[in-house]
Amino acid sequence: MIAIVKYNAGNIASVKNAVERLGYNCSVTDDEIEIRRAAKVIFPGVGEASSAMEYLRERKMDRLIRSLEQPVLGICLGLQLLCRHSEEGNTNCLGLFDTSVKRFPTTDIVPHIGWNDLKQTRSLLFDGFGSEDTVYFVHSYYAEICSQTIATCDYILPFSAAMQHRNFFATQFHPEKSASVGERILGNFLKL
Repeated sequence: MIAIVKYNAGNIASVKNAVERLGYNCSVTDDEIEIRRAAKVIFPGVGEASSAMEYLRERKMDRLIRSLEQPVLGICLGLQLLCRHSEEGNTNCLGLFDTSVKRFPTTDIVPHIGWNDLKQTRSLLFDGFGSEDTVYFVHSYYAEICSQTIATCDYILPFSAAMQHRNFFATQFHPEKSASVGERILGNFLKL
């Protein structure tokens, strides 16, 4: 069973549909026992960092997520919340990735919406990923590049497009909205 973490963030239905299209059973849940028993956990999200972290802390889900030992995939806001701190609402996050989340400079076109390529991919997540492949982004905040960065992207400046630390993986882009390329990346995670 694949657990999709239910919390105060959007985009959960499209992630569930993508997982089911790949032939996996999944459950959208905030139940600690169900999440701990899951073979894999997906931590998706579209929303605002401070209110999402407040929701997680009130329900002690911040501790739960930090303690997970099975493979975990954060998507978009999920990646940002796995970082140390976000400028969005001056928010202390989960701290699993040792980097900060910053807002793109406001003098440029923000948010970053649309298809973009990845550079410096280095992970099993990107098995079969080609230099011509692109993925779909929609975000106004980005994680700075650090030692846990496993793919980068350039939009205004270089940023972490994907990250990994131990059993925690995350993508700033939306694999569930990235057509066959995203399906392959999501499938690679589910096969770990």
